[in-house]
Formats: sequence, C-alpha cells, structure tokens
Amino acid sequence: MPKRVLTGRVTSDKQDKTVTVLIERRVMHPLYKKFIRRSKKYAAHDEENLCREGDMVSIEECRPISKSKSWLVVQRNGETVARPVAYELLENIELPEEQGA
Repeated sequence: MPKRVLTGRVTSDKQDKTVTVLIERRVMHPLYKKFIRRSKKYAAHDEENLCREGDMVSIEECRPISKSKSWLVVQRNGETVARPVAYELLENIELPEEQGA
C-alpha cells in the first residue's frame, strides 16, 4: 500500500525534532455547493531541525514515532530533506517467510 504524502505549511517549530504542519483542503458543501476550507494539524518528524515556521513542506506517513507523530518531513520548500538512515534500513529489511507446520 502506498504511503500518503500531504503538503502544508509549518505553523510551529518550537519542539525538538518536531514540526507542526497545517494541511488545508477544500470540500464542497453538500446543500449549498460552496467550497469550504477545512484544515488539520499534524505533528511531523524533522530529524535535523531544518524546517522553520512558514516553510512549505511535504510530509509522508510512516510508522509511529511517538504518541502523536507518525509523519516524516520529506521535502522543504521543494528541496528533498535527507531521510534518517534508520528509516531506510527499516524499509529494506526482509522478513523470513513462515514455514507451515
């Protein structure tokens, strides 16, 4: 299953190795047919503390890192952010096949 990738704006960079990203989407009202803006904030992992408030970032869904973080910053202002080596190693691990009894 492909990982979800969302694009939004950094609203807070005060936490260590964590940024808060505001994702906005537009939905049509079912009765009035007017487009309404809906938004949600996600906590994303920023390993090297590169992101600053106001940056446009792309975040990718990943394994849970903490209670509130299960997103990883992959691009900042259009530039690819270096991913931690640990994540690349976890993705490349091949699990042994189970043998039936």
